[in-house]
Amino acid sequence: MDIQKVGVIGAGQMGNGIAHVMALAGYDVLMTDISQQALDGALNMIQGNLARQASRGKISDDDVTAAMSRIQTTLSLPDLGSTDLVIEAATERETVKQAIFEDLQPHLQPHTILTSNTSSISITRLASRTDRPERFMGFHFMNPVPVMQLVELIRGIATDEPTFKACKAVVDRLGKTAASAEDFPAFIVNRILMPMINEAVYTLYEGVGSVQSIDQSMKLGANHPMGPLELADFIGLDTCLAIMNVLHDGLADTKYRPCPLLTKYVEAGWLGRKTQRGFYDYRGDVPVPTR
Repeated sequence: MDIQKVGVIGAGQMGNGIAHVMALAGYDVLMTDISQQALDGALNMIQGNLARQASRGKISDDDVTAAMSRIQTTLSLPDLGSTDLVIEAATERETVKQAIFEDLQPHLQPHTILTSNTSSISITRLASRTDRPERFMGFHFMNPVPVMQLVELIRGIATDEPTFKACKAVVDRLGKTAASAEDFPAFIVNRILMPMINEAVYTLYEGVGSVQSIDQSMKLGANHPMGPLELADFIGLDTCLAIMNVLHDGLADTKYRPCPLLTKYVEAGWLGRKTQRGFYDYRGDVPVPTR
């Protein structure tokens, strides 16, 4: 099918990044959120990020103008019923995602494909709560969306081949690379990445190393561009914990047990960069380890 108009649910870090790359690739984008402030902030963020790309010569000033002209916003979720492809990028809670799809469903066109940007939740289970499980997929972008080249495409048990091909064609048009993943907890990237981060937190929890020594060891000893604790702060410690809980609950293996220290940080509201404190304190000029 020919996808021309894309609906994006959620104007946060992932949602605005998805809107950015879709508009730049020539798609008409309709972005929704429950907050006008969030929508306005997303538009400002997209404008700034596009301008940064233009200043580096990656795109032209005309590209910036054209991309911004393709993005519209709305506070009304039913407005997205007119789109050909919906990408849900709301908070990583299954009940929230189910409620969104339930509210949107009566307004959809028969051909509209529903997708979720979930990083860990069962696509089959989300799809089963809709009227179109065969036209439902996982469409998992990496963060930050404009920079990262990979998109995980996850088929639910009922996803049909035309739906997969249509979503794969979108990824190709974005100039990104699609990795096909089976619908098991956390898919590919987070199935491997989150236990590594969780193990780094255990290493800190057990006193094997400090925040600084753990991150420095992985950067210089394993050639990682960012240390695991620094990366956890960037992702959001609440998101890391949520994914570890999905792995632990879904696979019933003790190796996925979230570190108690990770839970404690989340309970404290120290979620990383977005709250100015996590494994590092970001309130000063230079991030300072909190342990």
